[in-house]
Amino acid sequence: MAKNIQNEDFHVKDKRRFNENGERIGDDADLGEQNSESVRSAREIELETKLKAETERREAAESKLVGVQAKFDEAKAELEKETSEMRARLIRTLEDRASQSKFNFLQTLLPVLDNLNLAVSASENDASVENLREGVKGVARSFEHALTSVGVEPVAAIGAEFDPELHEAVDMVSVDKEQDGKIVAEYQRGYKFGDRLLRPARVQVGKAMSHSAGE
Repeated sequence: MAKNIQNEDFHVKDKRRFNENGERIGDDADLGEQNSESVRSAREIELETKLKAETERREAAESKLVGVQAKFDEAKAELEKETSEMRARLIRTLEDRASQSKFNFLQTLLPVLDNLNLAVSASENDASVENLREGVKGVARSFEHALTSVGVEPVAAIGAEFDPELHEAVDMVSVDKEQDGKIVAEYQRGYKFGDRLLRPARVQVGKAMSHSAGE
């Protein structure tokens, strides 16, 4: 009986794997697990590759943005510097012009002072009222010339139509119809500086009186 058992063929499917040195390298189940691990590793590698690429792109974009911001800050600082320097130059130019204008005006006033001193000296040597009057007139003329040289003009008064923008009516006087609304006397001269009124002329205005039909 035992002999029959020994003669029987036993077909055993050996799933084990051996290498050329006789070392076991695993069975089919192990290969399946290895294949599964290989598949997962490939996917992970692919995702890691994509993640790395996206990270590099993001870092490149951030680096570029930082560079653009740096250039913008530099340009802004340069513009602010230029603007500040330009503003300073403009202020200096305006100050120089104002100072020069004052200087020029003071120069025009010096002859007025000279004429005034001459009038005073003349009045000390000659008590004549006529001479004193002429001296004062000369001072007034030189002062008006000084005002004219810097752009000051007198406001037209006697004979001109009354203009409330230029004239201040002190009183009124009865006149013929042709003189109605016109200035017949000037109490104080007015002056303009360009389009601006320094002061209005104080004047007397003519007013035509109305008459009844029976007169």
